[in-house]
Amino acid sequence: MVKSICVYCGANAGVSPKYAEAARALAAQLVQRNLSLVYGGGNVGLMGIIADEVLRLGGEVTGVIPTALVEREVGHTGLTRQFIVKDMHERKAMMAQLADGFIAMPGGMGTLEELFEMLTWSQLGIHAKPIGLLNVDGFYDGLAGFIDHASTQGFIRPQHAALMMVESEPEALLSRFAS
Repeated sequence: MVKSICVYCGANAGVSPKYAEAARALAAQLVQRNLSLVYGGGNVGLMGIIADEVLRLGGEVTGVIPTALVEREVGHTGLTRQFIVKDMHERKAMMAQLADGFIAMPGGMGTLEELFEMLTWSQLGIHAKPIGLLNVDGFYDGLAGFIDHASTQGFIRPQHAALMMVESEPEALLSRFAS
């Protein structure tokens, strides 16, 4: 049963206001479905927006942030729970342990790295938790196309390509997680 969702997203808000709108919409869906948020622990960019909105709506938020990023990403101080860990490896492992599913919103290299690590772990049978892309305004069209291409070229098995659910609306993605 899915009770907590780890959301990977940018420490920046991006150029389009649609990204922040999507973060708020995902926060509302999480709270409406009584799902807690697990995330990177910062109060900047999309990370800060989704955490603040979940908290504003009365939901629970757990942040996991490495010591080296507490000041750089301006560690959030108003969370339900905040873990300060040694490094990025410990951060990712703890976030994976605390979450029952994973969603990547728009973000940069760190977001992609976290997403692909969870996909790889699922492929290897390390976990069987749902993984999704919130494809805000076509942000991940190229990535989804690349995964399809890699699959047709024999580098990703179709069943592994299917591990990544792609939806443009939070409600649709979380409904797929529930089923």
